[in-house]
Amino acid sequence: MASLLLLDNVSKGYGDPNSPGFRPVLKELSLEVKEGKKMAVLGPSGSGKTTLLNVAGALDRADSGRIIFKEKDLSRLSQVEMAEFRNRELGFIFQMHYLLPQLTLWENVLLPVLPFKKKVQVMDESWAEYLLKRVGIWDQRYQRPAELSGGECQRTAVVRALINKPQLLLADEPTGALDEKNAKNLGDLLVSLSEEEKVAMVVVTHSQDLADRMDETCYLHDGVLN
Repeated sequence: MASLLLLDNVSKGYGDPNSPGFRPVLKELSLEVKEGKKMAVLGPSGSGKTTLLNVAGALDRADSGRIIFKEKDLSRLSQVEMAEFRNRELGFIFQMHYLLPQLTLWENVLLPVLPFKKKVQVMDESWAEYLLKRVGIWDQRYQRPAELSGGECQRTAVVRALINKPQLLLADEPTGALDEKNAKNLGDLLVSLSEEEKVAMVVVTHSQDLADRMDETCYLHDGVLN
């Protein structure tokens, strides 16, 4: 199976590397994600899991090392090219849903379509309709986030992450803010959608139950993957 994402000897820290206050977070870390595969990253709080996702998803730049996506070196991309790459190739799901409160569910999920198109196309609306029906919130499409439950908001965030048909989903504690029942339901949904749509997935989580559903699990401790 072909490699989709490769982190090769990636290091990342915060602060001035020459000052005593410099805080190294990722230390010559290497990671490979195959096309269509699901990976969980476990580790204690402060171990660098979110930093790992941010670097892998081109939300932040590594200090050293290479990040290769489908044989393209992301370090060579301009800021504009990086933004387009994130929009077209990646889907992000966070612990908090970050839906815009003034927009309806329908408007929130279609928002990522707009940056590189003049308007939403019919095929985008058809795909959004399919996904919303698939996750069970089609009837709530004209409601705003304040009118939805926490689980419904997270399902909306999943649809938003998939709206541009990305090849890779990056999820940072996607079930962390949910109760046990909703966390299990969302975990089931993520796994089934990943398998149905052939989307690779990297999930940072504290949930061993969710990690057990992945194809591969790795542990991040003190900036190093095991």
